[in-house]
This record gives sequence, structure tokens and C-alpha cells, in this order.
Amino acid sequence: MNIYVGNLSFKIEESELSKLFEKYGEVSSVKIITDKYSGRSKGFGFVVMDNDEEAKNAIGELNGTEIDSREIVVNEARPRRENFSR
Repeated sequence: MNIYVGNLSFKIEESELSKLFEKYGEVSSVKIITDKYSGRSKGFGFVVMDNDEEAKNAIGELNGTEIDSREIVVNEARPRRENFSR
């Protein structure tokens, strides 16, 4: 399952995010989204967990918890919508 993690501190590292989710099961990958020009975090990322039950447990336990003085948003990632307003 691909999990969206939002409202992250701009200082959090992928390794820290991975450790947070590993408490609930095996983490396949972690990606914090960064600005392509500055390299600075955009404040959200994605965690992939292969076991859906472990992923759902992690979502339930972590959504709304406070990390680095910020209440994080954790839910199942939705497919990306294309922006047709060009």
C-alpha cells in the first residue's frame, strides 16, 4: 500500500520516517518530496508497505500524531490527478 504522509517538518529525513513506520511492519520504500530547484522538502512524502494490514494499522495509529511539533496527516495515497488547466 502506498501511504501519503503530510504536514511533515521540513527537517525530517527519510530514515526517520522509515523508522517511524517500521514499528508497524516492513517498509518497502520511503520518499520525501522535494522542490526540484532548491532541494528543500515540500512537507510531504510517501511510504510503501507491502502488507495492507500493517499499513492500515500504521495509518490508524499515526494519523494525527505530533512529530517535531507538527500534527501529521497519514492516509492511503490516492492516484495522482492530471492537471488539465494549462
